[in-house]
Amino acid sequence: MVKLYNEIPGSCKWQIVEPINKGWSNDQKYYIRSTDGRELLLRISDISQYENKKKDFEAIKRLDNLDILISRPINFGICNNGRSIYSLLTWITGKDAEHILPELNSKEQYRLGVKAGEILRIIHQVPAAKNQISWSDRFNQKINRNIADYEACGIHLEGADKIIEYIEQHRCLLKNRPQCFQHGDYHVGNMIVTKSGELGIIDFNRLDYGDPWEEFNRITWCADISASFASGRINGYFHHNVPILFFKLMALYIASNQLSSIPWALKFGNKEISTMLRQAKNVLEWYDGFETCTPKWYISNPVK
Repeated sequence: MVKLYNEIPGSCKWQIVEPINKGWSNDQKYYIRSTDGRELLLRISDISQYENKKKDFEAIKRLDNLDILISRPINFGICNNGRSIYSLLTWITGKDAEHILPELNSKEQYRLGVKAGEILRIIHQVPAAKNQISWSDRFNQKINRNIADYEACGIHLEGADKIIEYIEQHRCLLKNRPQCFQHGDYHVGNMIVTKSGELGIIDFNRLDYGDPWEEFNRITWCADISASFASGRINGYFHHNVPILFFKLMALYIASNQLSSIPWALKFGNKEISTMLRQAKNVLEWYDGFETCTPKWYISNPVK
């Protein structure tokens, strides 16, 4: 184990190195505590990922000047006798938001949701990398791929025809959409609540550039746990003045994501397939079979 990271500068001062066995990344992840009390996150990847991981590490540095609580990059390099890459980041001490939220009242859930929306809006202030192809061209290609992959996967989702119909009718909304830095997997599973009640954001492993509103495609995981949190996230992002166009596009992004989740789950077995089919069923119910673009769980004016 020590051979894996002993080439990393400062590792001689690491007192505790504990594996983190959660998440969907292929990276090996470790919680680090050094002799001086510093807490860190270590990610180890195969050397074949060097260029992609370096690019992602440099991209996260673009968030350094933002006044938000996130896991920040410290160091990047090669270790394990040239076989691995490491990324060293700051650690956010607290508890997973997905576990904390059910223990809170709806008012506190909503407050944290508003904070999640405000943080996301700040992240989206970082512009996209240069020379991005148009969002319409890029996402339409993704839609085509998602539909083809679903139709070829062999699993039938009741209501898939309604999802595809909504997608086809609303592709036109992708034209002239702006692009910015994206977290890439923004939901309660990648959020931490500190002891003082502050919200921190972790795991930028799927960072990308694209339409800022696409970041709401995984709000389904938030809504599954707390309608108050999910609603607060939308309202906080838009300063409590949400445009109707947003709901139409969020429905489009959620619809596309639900289709892609079915063939994705095949790689992980029956448990994940069942989870994604259940969520897709929920989504269809939230949107009345995509006859409406505003989900049933959305609360525009929560009780104070």
